[in-house]
Formats: sequence, structure tokens, C-alpha cells
Amino acid sequence: MSEGKFEESVISVEGLYKKYGQFIAVNKINFEVKQGEVFGLLGPNGAGKTTTMEMIEGLRKPDGGKALVAGFDTQKQLNKVKEVIGVQLQSTSLFDLLKVKEIAQMYASFYPNPLAIEPLLESVNLQEKMNDRVKNLSGGQKQRLAIALALVNDPKVIFLDEPTTGLDPQARRTLWDIILRLKQQGKTIILSTHYMDEAHILCDRICLVDQGNIIALNSPQELIKSLDSESAIEFNLSNTDVLKENDRKALIQEFKMMNAVKQVDVHNDTYILYTNQLQHTLTDLIQQADEKKINLADLQTRTATLEDVFIHMTGRSLREE
Repeated sequence: MSEGKFEESVISVEGLYKKYGQFIAVNKINFEVKQGEVFGLLGPNGAGKTTTMEMIEGLRKPDGGKALVAGFDTQKQLNKVKEVIGVQLQSTSLFDLLKVKEIAQMYASFYPNPLAIEPLLESVNLQEKMNDRVKNLSGGQKQRLAIALALVNDPKVIFLDEPTTGLDPQARRTLWDIILRLKQQGKTIILSTHYMDEAHILCDRICLVDQGNIIALNSPQELIKSLDSESAIEFNLSNTDVLKENDRKALIQEFKMMNAVKQVDVHNDTYILYTNQLQHTLTDLIQQADEKKINLADLQTRTATLEDVFIHMTGRSLREE
């Protein structure tokens, strides 16, 4: 989806900064979120995503900079901010002995004009669990309940912090459907995740975060396009032990010179060649490997992804701790 569809900024982050001792968790970042978009904070665990969200929500005080939500300063007008946001925390503690309907009613009592409970629970596919106790819900059902509780005040902006972590594939996709429905309703959603497929499917724009810094910000399509490559060829060399360091560097240079190769990355002894002419590059690679008596192992081809963007920019995988 193009950025041009969104006009009004509902969130503005300026120079947001957070430090713990000598450790800089969030390093003077800036970005805006438009009304009605799903904005993703994508990065590995420990990148600063949760700290960033908590400062925007007003749950954590920044050491510098400021954040505005719907025009309200999160430090000076926190009560106003609370009226327009809904928050699903990364770890939500629920009252296990309460029934689903009861806990939703309790949360609704905190607001002057809450949504009707039964339609709300139905919107997150919990209509059949209304009278079940929270302790009997599955992990996916608890996450859907946490989202329902974040929606009870009909917020303008919804914060979802790693909403699908630890869920099985079916439960993840159920949550994706709920998020996409919220988007269709015109809600503005801030989503943090370390799952590249999740960010690609759900987000209009993605803010790539690493070690407290923003390293890229654009639509998923534009981020991948920045690689200037449609396809990736991954492989290992099963006899790399015979290569000296200089030979290895020379080999990488030769890979870079091959037919249609745009760039070469090496990650954990896995070589990744990026190309716009997959068949030509693959043929060239196999020919060179045969001539140099190099054994290609675990070879696979695929389309380029957000994971490739992150590896290319940082040298590390999104999946690394």
C-alpha cells in the first residue's frame, strides 16, 4: 500500500531517547504514523521496540525527546492520551478465575462510553468462550482476549506488542485476520514484531529497528526493492575448511562478478547471492563450483524478503536473540 493514501499524522515521535546506565535502549528516534495505517516496528528481540512503544503509550518516561498521540503530549497530557489509545502489552496478566465476559465488563467499567461487550467479544472470535474462565483459555484465545480489552474504549490508536509470539500458526493467522479487520475499520495500529512474514502481510509501512536505532523506514515493497534484486540463492560450501581466508575473500569477489549478481552476503557460513536473473545466476554458480571443485550444500532459491534487507543492513538475522 502506498504511503500517499495516508495524510493526517496521528502519532509524532521526535528525538525519543531512553538510557539504562550506559546502555542506550532507544537512540533519539524520529517517525510519524498516519491515521488509518498499520505501522510496524520490526527488529530482533532487544532492539528497543517495546521501550519505544511504552514511551509513546505514556507507560515509560523518556530521558529525552517527546511523543504526541492525536495531538496530545504523552508526558504532559497523559490522561487525554489514555482516552484515545488501546494497549495490548507483550505480557498481559489476566484474572484467571474470572469469566471472559466478567473481565471484559470490568475493563469496560473503567471508561465512560465503552463498547457493548458481546459484540466486542464476537469480533475477536470469543463469543463461545464468554462464560469460560480465563484459566481455561488457550494461548491464542488469551491473546484475542487481551486485544478485546485493548478495544473496549473504542480507541483511535491501538498498540499491539508482539501479539503472536509463542502462538501456533493457526492462532497467529486468526490474530492476523482480526488485525486486518481493525485496519478496515480505519483504526491506526502500531505493531511490534520480529516476524518478517507478519510485518510484510499486515503493515503499510515498516520501521526497521536495531540496537535502539531506526535503520530503515518504508513500505515492505520498497524496503525489499532497495535490495535491487528479485531473487536470492542460498547455499553452504561443504568443503570450506580447505579455503584459506584470502581464498574465501577471493571467492566472494568471484561470486560478485557472476552473471546478474547484484550483491553477496555471508551470514553464519551461508552465502546469499541476490539477482534479478535467477536462472542465469544459478547456471553460472553451478558451473563455477564445478570448475573450482567446490561442493555446494543446502542450495535453495527464493524470493527476496525483509529478512534479507535486515541481514544486508546489519549482518545479522532478525531471528537471532
